[in-house]
Amino acid sequence: MASPSIPRKPASRFRISRKMLPYVLSLPALLVCIGILIPFVTAVIYSFQRYRLSQPWSRQFNWGENYYNFLFNDPGFWNTLKISLLYAGITVTLELLLGLGIALLLQKRSRVNNFISIMLLLPLMIAPALAALMWKLMTNPGFGILSYLASWVGLHNFRWASSPDTALLTVVLVDIWVYTPFIMILLLAGLRSLPTQPFEAAALDGVPRTFVFFRITLPMLTPYILTATLFRLLDSIQQFDIIYAMTQGGPGNALTVFQVEAYLNFFQSTNVGRSAALMVILWAITYLLSNIFIKNWLRLRERARGEA
Repeated sequence: MASPSIPRKPASRFRISRKMLPYVLSLPALLVCIGILIPFVTAVIYSFQRYRLSQPWSRQFNWGENYYNFLFNDPGFWNTLKISLLYAGITVTLELLLGLGIALLLQKRSRVNNFISIMLLLPLMIAPALAALMWKLMTNPGFGILSYLASWVGLHNFRWASSPDTALLTVVLVDIWVYTPFIMILLLAGLRSLPTQPFEAAALDGVPRTFVFFRITLPMLTPYILTATLFRLLDSIQQFDIIYAMTQGGPGNALTVFQVEAYLNFFQSTNVGRSAALMVILWAITYLLSNIFIKNWLRLRERARGEA
């Protein structure tokens, strides 16, 4: 008796050849790249124009006049550059030291350390602008809890962000509170992933802890430190939300970093060309810094492979 024939499913008509498959898979990345390049190229074009929203009829190319004015005729630009680099340098340095110290304290795996590390991540889950508003309330001279605590140590009527002398300190404290957990969790992951053999051998030989830290832990942790520093440096030099929510770039020009200065030029002065030129200069600075860090990171990785 012949077995009944099983009907076959019709073959799918839509097939992708092997030659076309890599191009199809790279299509999303290509679309993202186009989406990034369109506003970037637009900003570069605007940066070479004399363009104000309040005077659209006078729009014309000035062939680098915006950049020339920044470099040679505008002392405010050098103040913006100084404040941006100072803010980035202070915040990244302090956050790196605090994050490394906390990561070393929580290096040992335990329920208590895991719980503490999770709790320390809570500030990172708050939007930076919202965190700045919270600190603005806490530093209010009339009812702020931080102003009340400052009066206990003799700092009466401490002006916090309302004074040019202490405004930078205030926004740095907010930045440290928000972003130190980011560096802490990266370095903690790096510490817990380090091989245990060098540390066990050092413990058997009775090597001092300071020697172990500076000669074993720190060199092995350097790639993680460079990665955390790169991410935070690129983010802090482009800082906007914390500073604008706290002081709007003031008092005066005490906190006019690149992003705030570009925002004020665009929305208050309606000077599109000047604002775009500031953003292009900021891109050039971040590109230079990222190249330096990536080259150092690759050099360290090649050195580690050679030693291995």
